[in-house]
Amino acid sequence: MAQWEELAPGFHDRRNFERLRRLGLGLLATSERHTITAMMKNSGRADDDWSADYRVFSRGLWESRTALFQPILRSVLALDPVMSGPVVASLDDTHATKSGTKIPGVSYKRDPMSPKFRPNFVLAQRFTQASIAIPFAEGPSPCRAFPVAFKHAPAATKPPRNATEEQLAQYRQAKKENNLSSYGTRMIAALREDLNQSSQQQRQLLVAVDGGYTNQTVLRNLPVRTDLIGRIRKDAVLRHLPGPDHSGRGRKPSYGVFAPTPEQLRQDESIPWTKVRVFGAGREHECSIKELGPFLWPKVGCTIPFRLIIIAPLGYRLTKKGRLLYRQPAYLITTDLTLPLQQLVQAYFRRWEIEVNHRDEKQLIGLGQAQVRAPRSSERVPAFMVACYSMLLIAAARAYGLDASAPITDLPKWQSYAKNQVRLPTAQIASALRTRMLGHGIHRDLPNFSHFANRTERSLKSPKGSLSTADAIHYAVN
Repeated sequence: MAQWEELAPGFHDRRNFERLRRLGLGLLATSERHTITAMMKNSGRADDDWSADYRVFSRGLWESRTALFQPILRSVLALDPVMSGPVVASLDDTHATKSGTKIPGVSYKRDPMSPKFRPNFVLAQRFTQASIAIPFAEGPSPCRAFPVAFKHAPAATKPPRNATEEQLAQYRQAKKENNLSSYGTRMIAALREDLNQSSQQQRQLLVAVDGGYTNQTVLRNLPVRTDLIGRIRKDAVLRHLPGPDHSGRGRKPSYGVFAPTPEQLRQDESIPWTKVRVFGAGREHECSIKELGPFLWPKVGCTIPFRLIIIAPLGYRLTKKGRLLYRQPAYLITTDLTLPLQQLVQAYFRRWEIEVNHRDEKQLIGLGQAQVRAPRSSERVPAFMVACYSMLLIAAARAYGLDASAPITDLPKWQSYAKNQVRLPTAQIASALRTRMLGHGIHRDLPNFSHFANRTERSLKSPKGSLSTADAIHYAVN
């Protein structure tokens, strides 16, 4: 993982960099519970003093954005084979389940895995994440998302029942500053600033979000050269732009006449459908699209025109001979008024890659498993683990190629290689890294297993005796 050397300038203390470098390799090498103790043990320091490795998170003079994610962003942009057009990023939030109520930022959250008719609650920390999708080629093609920002997003702490008016006023202000929309706005602004520092000032940033971030807080605070594409309700109230002529008395109107709702526009047969080919879910799809606008959304304001994109439901079958089922239609708005339709729809399809990042971070990297309670550690350790995951993907792209899909490890005999696989699975990348680290050793105290005996052929038949029949009878008699 040569890109670790690029992180040194972001640290005030070289020793912190060396400790994090060693702990990161131990994190990726472990196949047990992903705690700081496991990181130390897998990096060959099971018998050494543990306090310094904990203090690097609780007291170290470094920030995850400048020391970890800004170098990662430069490495990710260097992998882009196209190097033209907008930088497509995805923004979303995720939860890391915890069991202690005294951990900073832990509160009861709605369990996303609970059924819609029975919402459950879990103790968890909340984080916001931004990932950049790097396509394998121009046009409809597979891609891989690399996390480039990860930030703790705790909710405001509710005051006690006997709180004063001043405490209640502070709580109401904290609710406005600590909601997901405010966190998302600050993350988009930070990502735009990091792009400017990475010599990408002129490239457009296109952020794909879900319906939770398609609101006035985010849309009104977009930085320059930054656009957004996200979902909107099917019954949203839309308005046309005001006419150019205003002959009446009074000021010029801010809005035009009312427009049909997105659902009414989808059902309007006078508006033709356009066929667009995009890549998603492992193959290309031909989507039926309606593009209309520009419109105005009164909830956002009269200064932000946008385009409305309606995607017809896609058909699918559970089995080859099963009946044709349909998904729900999608209603999207985008503040970009110039990009081609296919490029916009493809960018939104790639938003799903951030969900893949969340799954890998929790199941393979162990996000939320580290048992830390210090305020700084509860923020830095999860960000450090996500940064290690992103570096693992960057290292695999550099070593095997961005579009590599052939297996890089020996698969079990019962597991067949999927010919329609479009990229390397993260689990296989981590397995290859563990095999190489165990084979060569990542520390002088880590044992090397190269002297182990190779597997030998075994036979179920009993071995033949070396004695002759006469000798065997002689020994039996005597």
